[in-house]
Amino acid sequence: MKSATTDSPWAPLAARVFRALWIAQLVSNIGTWMQTVGAQWLLVGDSAALMTLVQTAASLPVVLLALPSGVIADRFDRRVVLVTAQFAMLAVSGALAVLAFLDALTPTVLLLLTFLLGCGTALMGPAWQAIQPELVERKRLGQAAALGAVNMNLARAVGPALGGAVVAAAGAGWVFAFNAASYLGIAAVLLLWRRPAAASAPPATNEGLLAALHAGRRYVWNAPGVRRVLLRTLLFIPGGAALWALLPLTASRSLGLGSGGYGLLLAAVGVGAVGGAFLLPRAHRVLGANGTLTAGALMFAGVLAVLATVHTPWVVALALLPAGLAWIAVLSTLNAAVQTRLPGWVRARGLSVYLLVFQGGQALAAPLWGTVADWLGLSACLLIAGAVMLLSAATVRRWPLRDAEGINPTPSDHWPAPPLVFAPEESDGPVGPVLVSVVYRVPAEHWGEFTERMHRVARSRRRTGALSWGLYQDGHVPERFVENYLVSSWAEHLDQHHVRLTATDRRFEEEARALLTPGNTPEVTHAFDASGGPPIRP
Repeated sequence: MKSATTDSPWAPLAARVFRALWIAQLVSNIGTWMQTVGAQWLLVGDSAALMTLVQTAASLPVVLLALPSGVIADRFDRRVVLVTAQFAMLAVSGALAVLAFLDALTPTVLLLLTFLLGCGTALMGPAWQAIQPELVERKRLGQAAALGAVNMNLARAVGPALGGAVVAAAGAGWVFAFNAASYLGIAAVLLLWRRPAAASAPPATNEGLLAALHAGRRYVWNAPGVRRVLLRTLLFIPGGAALWALLPLTASRSLGLGSGGYGLLLAAVGVGAVGGAFLLPRAHRVLGANGTLTAGALMFAGVLAVLATVHTPWVVALALLPAGLAWIAVLSTLNAAVQTRLPGWVRARGLSVYLLVFQGGQALAAPLWGTVADWLGLSACLLIAGAVMLLSAATVRRWPLRDAEGINPTPSDHWPAPPLVFAPEESDGPVGPVLVSVVYRVPAEHWGEFTERMHRVARSRRRTGALSWGLYQDGHVPERFVENYLVSSWAEHLDQHHVRLTATDRRFEEEARALLTPGNTPEVTHAFDASGGPPIRP
């Protein structure tokens, strides 16, 4: 029987570095929520559209920097990336504090500096998630992810209330100053971390930075399971963003609360989310992933309806508890779904696309809800957002998350070395594209099933580097099928061989080859582009 310590959701905290980073991150997240309350409250007397731009300014950098940040996290020392981001955000928060103390913080400057803070968050996001396997045992990664959600939502429970109280008592400058100091803890832990030298070494890949960016985009586009997670995120976020964008207006205009009351409303969301983190395993067992998404969207729609129609502060605060639960349930489900579908070589880039959809959806939706609130009124806007969330729940049956049980992202270096008479050298200059041809012999009774199975092989080829793919049947020898696919360079094809293939890719190939004529071994050839100059000589 496993010990209680092993089964405990707190088990990853036994790892010293993970525990230290978790505590430092909690302090930093509290500072971030205090900063958010301070920034929003400085603009709450202006138009709804202007106030909601705080959320846009914080989220938009992810739209611009998510993919480059994923490439950076996959290609460089992640500790250096994280430390750099901490000190950059410290400098920006310090500037916010100084300007607030000098009473020189205009709305334009506030939004610009909030945007720069968002740039730091965008830079560190993929790297932060990618270092988790270095901090805890692989079997505890799920518990570590849950603790990350608990961390964020404990901060949401404490930070807004504390920030609102500080703003009311001493002004926004002090919350900006605390946020600046909060980045020092994470930076200190990272600098003191004795990370193995091998972990910080560049990965064994032939990709350039631009090629790495294209490789991440290509992988996501050719991974149906990942695309479905992104679709579900895109359908949930617009309605969900309405709560975060309009809650300051609900507090001030509908409920007549000050900054302290607004902080307490945000704290109620955080408390609900912490409770949701502990209820989530049971919800998944009972409802499954898709049932959890449906229930979360319905719950969120109900909360938005309460905000639109109820003007009693304590009732609204109680209603926000299930909002936090629904938020953490849906986003934890989506995040786990994306993590389990991505292999290590492209994980940070895949997660950066997810962050782009998540944060980008909020960045675009927030000013839209602010504009609608200015035109139609706050209550009507919240009811419309609730209707959008109901539509999200209704689409789960039509576009559910795909089953991930058959996906195994474990690396698989199962292709034999190409038996070439000559291999391109760096002195030959750029060598590409490369045409790879595979010849199969398939009995007539398996032709239909073979071509169906090869469609999954085609997605595998495209995910791992193929620019184009085709399957052809020989007109002279009908049982002879030729698979052709084009890779941009010989270096990228070597990455296919040794870095990018997974156990799932191997299974797709084996299932197709099980239908070949008994004893047939596919013939593989590699042809190099000779149209741009003289051929390479062996």
